[in-house]
Formats: sequence, structure tokens, C-alpha cells
Amino acid sequence: MALHTEHEIHQRRFGRNVGLGVVLAAFVVLIFGMTVVKVTRGDPMQAFDHTARPEMVPVEPAEGAAQ
Repeated sequence: MALHTEHEIHQRRFGRNVGLGVVLAAFVVLIFGMTVVKVTRGDPMQAFDHTARPEMVPVEPAEGAAQ
């Protein structure tokens, strides 16, 4: 005999909590995967930091150059 029986509402809450936990874990895995892909691709990770960087200025084609 159990000393404390669990009410039906607790079982439903547990199911919802497990579902929410799975959704949150999937979101964390998604963000982690996107971060790993971004880092391993080797793209320059530059953000707007209020400084002029010459490598960010588009290069204009030279005059007379064929396109």
C-alpha cells in the first residue's frame, strides 16, 4: 500500500513538463548545432562595432576591366 497516492492532475502536469523539457532541449541542440556549423565553416565573425574596417568596404571594379 502506498503511503501517498498521486493525483491524476500530477500525472498530467508531469506529461506536460516532460514535453516542455523535450522542446527546450531540442531548441538548445538546434542553437548549439548552428553555432558549431558557423564556427567550423571558418567564416569571419564580424559584427557592427562602430569602427571602420577596410575589409568590409565593397571593392569597386577598375576602369576598363572586363566584367
